[in-house]
Amino acid sequence: MYEQFHGLSERPFSITPDPRYLYMSARHAEALAHLLYGVRENGGFTQLTGEVGTGKTLLVRCLLERLPDRTETAIILDPPNDRLEFLQALCRELRVRAPRWAANPPALGAALNRKLLRAYASGRRTMLIVDEAQALRPELLEQVRRLTNLETARHKLLGIVLVGQPELHETLARPDLRQLAQRITARCHLGPLSRAETGEYLLHRLKVAGANSDVFSARAKRLLHRVSRGIPRVINVVADRALLGAFVRRENEVGGSLVRRAAREVYGRGGAPRRAVWSGAA
Repeated sequence: MYEQFHGLSERPFSITPDPRYLYMSARHAEALAHLLYGVRENGGFTQLTGEVGTGKTLLVRCLLERLPDRTETAIILDPPNDRLEFLQALCRELRVRAPRWAANPPALGAALNRKLLRAYASGRRTMLIVDEAQALRPELLEQVRRLTNLETARHKLLGIVLVGQPELHETLARPDLRQLAQRITARCHLGPLSRAETGEYLLHRLKVAGANSDVFSARAKRLLHRVSRGIPRVINVVADRALLGAFVRRENEVGGSLVRRAAREVYGRGGAPRRAVWSGAA
């Protein structure tokens, strides 16, 4: 609606996870490097955590675009908490040919092991990405750990990436899950953006969308960081509404008053989402 007015080819602040829009802050670059290392080594676990809206899904999408050749990937976005249902979901993702009678975990595990051995023999890697992993019960996390027991004499057959909110780190610190914790080869956490990074983030997304110049004033950037606490998803929502407001008012630059009004329209009188308050915000 406002794209042509602001000289854009598309909306720069859509909340859909388009890898083209990934802003590589130092934390994001480090996390992506850890994820790629975990994929190439193909052994143990890699843990990615972050608050809601910090870009975990976008980072995973970027990872999928950079996977080595001959990599098979299973992605479980909303993992069931039943052991059998989880294994069935994994087998479906990997197109495992399990017999109809394989309605129990041991049978599914055997079918999965055969599939992974065939993939390894043909030079293919296999990765499992579990999103929203903080919702998994400890018993199911233990089942996930057992999947890394599928191995040859020298190589693990399945690499696993656990993606979740900070509660996942707390769960994995439980004494009864220490065997799993010991197999995590890389841990990375996405925090909020700093004030300087917020400005860079805005400019990055505008350029990807075709902008020839910055649209947000310095005051607007400061206010965007304040109301969003540096959370990219919140920045997107408020910035998008502010650009619309500038279009309606026929203003080429987004100033502080437009950001303040956009935040109130999106989040009410307080102008900021309550859930965006957490400890350790940058």
